[in-house]
Amino acid sequence: MPHIAILSASVRTGRVSHRVALYLQNYIAEQTMFSTELLDLHHYQFPIFDERLQYQKNPSPQVVEFADKILKADGVIIVTPEYNGGYPASLKNVIDLLYKEWQHKPLAVATCSDGPFGGTQVITSLAFTFWKIGAWLVPGKFQASKIKEAYNENGNPANKEASDKAAAGFLKELTWAMDLNSKK
Repeated sequence: MPHIAILSASVRTGRVSHRVALYLQNYIAEQTMFSTELLDLHHYQFPIFDERLQYQKNPSPQVVEFADKILKADGVIIVTPEYNGGYPASLKNVIDLLYKEWQHKPLAVATCSDGPFGGTQVITSLAFTFWKIGAWLVPGKFQASKIKEAYNENGNPANKEASDKAAAGFLKELTWAMDLNSKK
């Protein structure tokens, strides 16, 4: 069974985008499509980036474990909030920490905001960053607006039918990319 890592990018106190990561993990489990693992950057609390993993003399076991999980995943879903039109420093930190682990990796991005636009502005800068390091960002999108109203703390959506429909299309794109990537 293919394996997807779901990266929850926010480390902010009171974060709400993590609700979408939990929803996607639950949705995938319900569909029995893939095995998943939630990689919560809040849990990792990585120090500020000072050198790529490949150049570190004594990387922490936690960094090595995280890199291995990204490398071994068939695909990665990144759930990110939009902060002032961009993505959080915690996400930029782990993107820059790794390099070969991201190359040719099928990635899908779920964007979130507490406002009405679902984090639409964050995708531009994130897409450029992943393009520069050779990751494969799929065109499918999952945008979640008004998170506090749309998902509870456990990731349960207020409108399950609409969320499931959006997730199905989003995962169809990631599945397609993962299938192509496995044939190379």
